[in-house]
Amino acid sequence: MKKLGSKKPQKPVPRPENRFQGLVFDLVTQQVFDVTIMVLICLNMVTMMVETDEQSAEKEEILYWVNLVFIVLFSGECSLKMIALRHHYFSVGWNIFDFVVVILSVVGLLLADIIEKYFVSPTLFRVIRLARIGRILRLIRGAKGIRTLLFALMMSLPALFNIGLLLFLIMFIFSIFGMSNFAYVKKEAMIDDMLNFEDFGNSMICMFMITTSAGWDGLLIPIMNVPPDCDPELENPGSDVRGNCGSPGVGMIFFTSYIIMSFLVVVNMYIVIILENFNVATEESADPLCEEDFDMFYETWEKFDPDATQFVQFSELSDFCDVLQDPLRIPKPNKVRLIQMDLPLVPGDKIHCLDLLLALTAQVLGESGGMDALKASMEEKFMANNPSKVSYQPISSTLRRRQEETAATVIQRCYRRHLLQRTVRLASLKFRAQTHGLDPNPNPGPQTGLKERIDRPDAPEDMDEV
Repeated sequence: MKKLGSKKPQKPVPRPENRFQGLVFDLVTQQVFDVTIMVLICLNMVTMMVETDEQSAEKEEILYWVNLVFIVLFSGECSLKMIALRHHYFSVGWNIFDFVVVILSVVGLLLADIIEKYFVSPTLFRVIRLARIGRILRLIRGAKGIRTLLFALMMSLPALFNIGLLLFLIMFIFSIFGMSNFAYVKKEAMIDDMLNFEDFGNSMICMFMITTSAGWDGLLIPIMNVPPDCDPELENPGSDVRGNCGSPGVGMIFFTSYIIMSFLVVVNMYIVIILENFNVATEESADPLCEEDFDMFYETWEKFDPDATQFVQFSELSDFCDVLQDPLRIPKPNKVRLIQMDLPLVPGDKIHCLDLLLALTAQVLGESGGMDALKASMEEKFMANNPSKVSYQPISSTLRRRQEETAATVIQRCYRRHLLQRTVRLASLKFRAQTHGLDPNPNPGPQTGLKERIDRPDAPEDMDEV
């Protein structure tokens, strides 16, 4: 709900006028096409799972041709979408990712020997191709739990990045301190040619290992050495510093402070942030409405508003609400409920998308004081992002329009009844005149209509009932 005001209808990709492109467009926009591609991606994953080390030449040849078939199929998918969507193909992030993956796959196939010799293994390109399986989350509504986890992770990324910078700063400071005090300690226990404090790189590796609370005691043991377990007069080549003894007091303070700051504080902050965002994501997913429902609303809106004017005709409102998916859907017959929603109407008998979405949201969540405040906030945010709504002030509403139509119908019915009664009375007068030999055309005085009779200052009070 918080992101509702930042959304607006998007103009859908127009169907090509060319007959061939139109047929391809109809093909690639079907959900069956996406499901087929997902199945191919899963099959490609299975073929990669059967690869083994020191496999036979026959098996390697078969896997090569299978991989070639998948590359051709995925290249065909990319080509079909580019033919159907034209320049709109590159307006979707997934399409750009698919295009890059196809290019890398083709390059990896053609230049496999060169890439493997000078760069990386071509298998890496096939692994990257499997990242496309993430698109299946959009097709499977049952993967709601996975989407919740991914959503929580995405929400946590900015905070995790900031904490990562803080952790790097702490590691940097302690690495420099370790190089200044423990660079020449005796190499024993876990301190060796790789894990030591002789240079910045090795010192950072030690700090990272301590951050995980793994094996830090093995690094502390050499630092606790004092004579006779070490030689305080040992010459260190390339340095004026003598000895390979440690500093027990400094070492204990060094390791204790770093473990408290990194492992017990900073690392746990990662867990706290992820859990907090996961709770938020879980609460949002448990709401009657979620962001996916609003996306579904705007996707349906695109079909009724292909020019992205943000308005739909009042006559199309019943069909629109019927094709929506639950929980926003109002199935037919729905005209009475839509009238009761009292939707604002702008000139041309049009309804704005935000007015309709807020009304449907109120139907799901119920009317309350909080809902009224949320409506005001969302409308203010929407108008800030979409100034076009400000120039269309409502002139009526669906309920008022229905009341006007009902009033007009009542007035017309009463006026027809009045004309009928008047016609019957005149016919009766003529019949009696003909029967009794009277003047069939008496002077009835000036003829006045119903409007003139009502507007007369001496009109009887019972005319109000008419």
